[in-house]
Amino acid sequence: MAALAKRETSSKATGSPPALNVERVSAGYPGNRQALDDISFSVAKGERVAVIGPNGAGKSTLFKAIVGVMHISSGRITIYGEDTHSSHTNVGYVPQQSAIDWTFPASVFDVVMMGRSRHIGWFRWPRKDDRDIVRDILEHLSLDHLADRQISELSGGQRRRVFIARAMAQDTRLMVLDEPFTGVDQTAEQEIIESLDILTNHGITLLLSTHHMENAALHFDKILILRQRLLAYGPPGDALTTANLRDAFGSALPVMTHGDDLLMFSVDYADGEAVDGSR
Repeated sequence: MAALAKRETSSKATGSPPALNVERVSAGYPGNRQALDDISFSVAKGERVAVIGPNGAGKSTLFKAIVGVMHISSGRITIYGEDTHSSHTNVGYVPQQSAIDWTFPASVFDVVMMGRSRHIGWFRWPRKDDRDIVRDILEHLSLDHLADRQISELSGGQRRRVFIARAMAQDTRLMVLDEPFTGVDQTAEQEIIESLDILTNHGITLLLSTHHMENAALHFDKILILRQRLLAYGPPGDALTTANLRDAFGSALPVMTHGDDLLMFSVDYADGEAVDGSR
């Protein structure tokens, strides 16, 4: 990709701040109980972290707080050492599909170009460099053949990849993705995972919520288990224990062990169908 420089992927540069630091954060909505209760964790540059937990666990609230659109009642969030309210250029956000108006009359190219708005400035037309960057991103994510297609005409997996492309066009350093695997078929899942691999290869740190345990275990460096408070955080082998999953999901997630292996039967909460996975 000529227009997209490949970033250094090492997360262990001496003296560099973490990509994301969440320190004793609590947050809630007026009239409701706390959605997040004293959450603390840190994500190193280039890491991939999957956030799991039942519906209502606070995953979307956490993500909105990280991108600066949700007020926190206490604590502090920094992105590469900057307060979340002054670090918008460092973070890209891919919301849940249900939060997006797919009837909006825009082409794939136009949606991805929206990610360049911070660089273009108000009331200015995109420059040649901006158009080149968008074309490169679309080509790299195998979306170039859809550039002129209206977003309402896309499949669920294609829509997720378009919004990943838009976040990538922001020249972001941390990307937050809320339930990108929900409601897509196995082929689309694999395409999304391949897109995440491209982001990782460009040094972009990933924080992603999912109900798909197998994807979390196989494709992420760390797992964060959330249920209003942080129940576990670490490599998949450490976080995905029977006790931690029981604490998070209760009887909603039957867990069985076979020798040293953990077998789980997760629930895709979008459609209510059981999805069995293992690690």
